Amino acid sequence: MASMERKQPILSPFVPRRNAVRKTSAEIVSEARQSLRVQSTQRPFTPRDGHRQLFGKSSAGVDRDNRPPSTFSLHAQNFEFPDSRPGSGTRLSPLDHKPHLPVPCNDEDPFKAFPKPPADPLEAKKRQPRTRARLLRAGSLTTLSPVEGHKDVRERVNPGPGQKQASLKRLSSSDHTEARGGPHKPGPRRAASESRIKQPGVGSSVRPTECRAGQTTELGNGDETKSKEEDAESLVWNNTIAPLLRQLESMAAGSSEGSVDPLCDVCDRLHGTLAEADMLGRRCKRRSGILRTLFRLIDLHSARLNLHISTLCLALCVSGNNLLNICKLIFQISRRESNDILFQNNSIIDSFLGVLSKEDMSSSGEALLYCVGTLKFLSGNSAILRLLLDKNCVGVAQKLIQRLCTAPETNFTTSGHILVQLTAALRNLADHSDARPLFVSFSILSELFVVLRLHHKDPDICTNISRIYSKLSSYSECRLALAQTPDCYQLLLELLSKHHQKQDLVVRLLFTLGNLTAKSDEARLKLFQVEGCMDTLLQLYTTYQHRNRPPPPQKDPPPLSRPQAAPASVQEEEDVLVKLVRVLANMCIHPAVGPALATNTSCIQQLMETLELKTVLESEELMVNVAATINNLSFYQEESSALRRSQLTIAKLMLKLVLSSSMDAMLEATRVYGNVSQSKDVRDFIMQNKVHQFVVTLLDSKSTEMCFAACGVLTNLTLDAPNRLSLTVEGADAKLVDCLRDFGAGDWQLAGQVCQALWNMSGGGSETLLDTQERESLVEILTTYLDEEEALRWIENEDIKDYHRACWELEFLPAAQKLLKSLQPLDWTA
Repeated sequence: MASMERKQPILSPFVPRRNAVRKTSAEIVSEARQSLRVQSTQRPFTPRDGHRQLFGKSSAGVDRDNRPPSTFSLHAQNFEFPDSRPGSGTRLSPLDHKPHLPVPCNDEDPFKAFPKPPADPLEAKKRQPRTRARLLRAGSLTTLSPVEGHKDVRERVNPGPGQKQASLKRLSSSDHTEARGGPHKPGPRRAASESRIKQPGVGSSVRPTECRAGQTTELGNGDETKSKEEDAESLVWNNTIAPLLRQLESMAAGSSEGSVDPLCDVCDRLHGTLAEADMLGRRCKRRSGILRTLFRLIDLHSARLNLHISTLCLALCVSGNNLLNICKLIFQISRRESNDILFQNNSIIDSFLGVLSKEDMSSSGEALLYCVGTLKFLSGNSAILRLLLDKNCVGVAQKLIQRLCTAPETNFTTSGHILVQLTAALRNLADHSDARPLFVSFSILSELFVVLRLHHKDPDICTNISRIYSKLSSYSECRLALAQTPDCYQLLLELLSKHHQKQDLVVRLLFTLGNLTAKSDEARLKLFQVEGCMDTLLQLYTTYQHRNRPPPPQKDPPPLSRPQAAPASVQEEEDVLVKLVRVLANMCIHPAVGPALATNTSCIQQLMETLELKTVLESEELMVNVAATINNLSFYQEESSALRRSQLTIAKLMLKLVLSSSMDAMLEATRVYGNVSQSKDVRDFIMQNKVHQFVVTLLDSKSTEMCFAACGVLTNLTLDAPNRLSLTVEGADAKLVDCLRDFGAGDWQLAGQVCQALWNMSGGGSETLLDTQERESLVEILTTYLDEEEALRWIENEDIKDYHRACWELEFLPAAQKLLKSLQPLDWTA
């Protein structure tokens, strides 16, 4: 008895919440004895994408042929030099004629006749000739001084009569030293051309400034602060950055495979130097030179080095075609699962999340696509998945979804391509337990409904979102967020109708609906009230019930023919039926929905057809779910019930479940017999087919659920006098007493049902029940159980005391008193 008491809190089927509003005893028992049961099933299996591609081979998108590729090659020549060059990539041809100067040139002082520079130095920069840019592309980036004066460049590139043109090598070497051999510190505006500085005696008092160390730099607008800042930048460039760039070039020239670590270290030092000098972004005037060197390193084809290069390029805010190529480069690296480790312990994840946060879809749509593709691949790695959550990946995804859903119609196709990748990444993120509260707090679930409304024609997007919903709807907080989304049920039903042939999408949407209706009466009613709900569900039932059904066997098959194997997709179709029947089982628990489904002839016929077509051996879960649905529907015994008119047919179909080796199938079939055996025809069928022998055997089960279901059938069978003798011969009365002794104190509902069955077997006290010893044993048990203090003393859990007391008062007490009185009619008084 002590061991039973210790186990009882676990056996109790009803555990009310702590501090819940106290209910009456009748309400407690009414809930506890409810025979309608919610059905559960496994979440559909999501196959892992073994080949990392933007769009898989099974992709069925609306614009499949025009989707960007997953495989491509990238080289330094794919990038533009400098970054500011127009995106067309067209180079201008040199002029064939010599341009005429707007004013006559003075032979003595060729700069004297040039027009006066504008007051704004930025205007002067805009007017600067492009000769230097062309020259830079032809020469070495680190040896050509980026601040060489216009006069020097003009004289060296276009020599006068009798002069030889200086070579680029000689030009670069002479730009870094002065006549005295010391380091040359160019002035901040030297590159804007010395020729624009006023000379003495030409209407200006400003002296031409030699940009040497220690001398004061003067600008046309007198901006001394800006001059000092540019002097500081020049110092950093000459002392730190330029040497690092030269080091990268020299190391790259002599590098071989497997020796990129030093290059990575130099890239990191370069990145740190630029950050410390506040020269990241577009603030560095010499960024095109830095990018030129970095782009050349890409041809070394090192994934590790290329990630360092990509991080620095993104920090320098590359744009246009260069941004696209950098995103492609990162994507290309992430395609190899072995490279996942390279994305840890660095800032590359922050870099491409930054791209997703700030880049505009209309101008950088393809770059965003490859960036999100990288996110999809990396989110499949559990270690990186944790990093993504810590770096606010969910928040970034929410903002991106909002931008994509408000993009102009001209970008609708590109938005769809990006959303395929983004929803796949969110599907991976949904696997992590820490992601669930983030999905709720960032309203991701409701945002995805917006995506579904806009892209309901794209099966890939719909399937990815259905996978997210099927994962998260198993948790209460996510179910609540889904249920609170306007038109949630209507949209899910519309998708089921539109994509009814796409099994992987249908099965997940049905699983989501099954989760929503599992715990909420409100969800059951709202789903049922959606216009066309039952038509959609029953049409799906018909479609998948008859889909891929093998043809009937030939009467005289050829002698050498082999039996055909079942199609590989049969299991997938059956999985749809399992989830669909579960939705029906959960819906009919609602007192307003159940009677309506019980009168739906098409629904009842589909369920019975499943029982006819399938076997427990091949389709156990489906058969169990169908039996559970029929059991729930049989609870409603209205005259108009289509199930009530088919009770005998259903009783016959339940035989294959009772005789199976599945305990779950036996239990559900016994529950169905407990309801339909209220019919005299069904009771006769049970006795004629020896089903009662099997039911009596179930009383030996160690399962209280199994014993309770068997007692329900026996209670109905003993309504007919001829059946009592047959049951007594099978030893039903003695087994009922054993069941009361073993389980009564732990389950007062079961104890009350046993007492009712025993009382029926005694004919209400008119027939002798049990032999003398068994009667005395039964009286002793009943006397003990009727002592309320003794019966409830073992209950230690305060939360379930009200439930047990209510069950004892309303379930056990009346039946036990009635039974005890029939056993001792003269000695016992109520």
